[in-house]
Amino acid sequence: MSIVTKSIVNADAEARYLSPGELDRIKAFVNSGESRLRIAEALTGSRERIVKEAGDRLFQKRPDIVSPGGNAYGEEMTASCLRDMDYYLRLVTYGIVAGDVTPIEEIGLIGAKEMYKSLGTSLDALAEGVREMKNVATSMMSGSDASEAASYFDYLIGGLL
Repeated sequence: MSIVTKSIVNADAEARYLSPGELDRIKAFVNSGESRLRIAEALTGSRERIVKEAGDRLFQKRPDIVSPGGNAYGEEMTASCLRDMDYYLRLVTYGIVAGDVTPIEEIGLIGAKEMYKSLGTSLDALAEGVREMKNVATSMMSGSDASEAASYFDYLIGGLL
């Protein structure tokens, strides 16, 4: 839920107008919209590079997952792993556009641990893949954009561990 929606819902629940503090937070959210969209566009436009480089780094660090018996062993399973990484990168862009981690939480984290555990997938390896995407993505951005994007990747990593 965005800061705008949260503020309105809270004010309405208390049958009051938005407070000056709430209006200031909404103004800051609106003013940061251009930079959030720029970051999301950069991630979206570079998604193939980000996923490929991050996947390569992950597989170098964790050869166990691409070795026989690993969750990404074989061409089909490796492609599935990269597909999941792309999915989580997409969720990060949703969070950035919304200016809120709710899309990441509701779409990508609720139930994810249980699903991956039932599949025998290492959550540590998944989190490491997201960490590598963060490293690749933020290396392509300016300081403030990198910092903004990093916070959403960090939220996702924390939610997976």
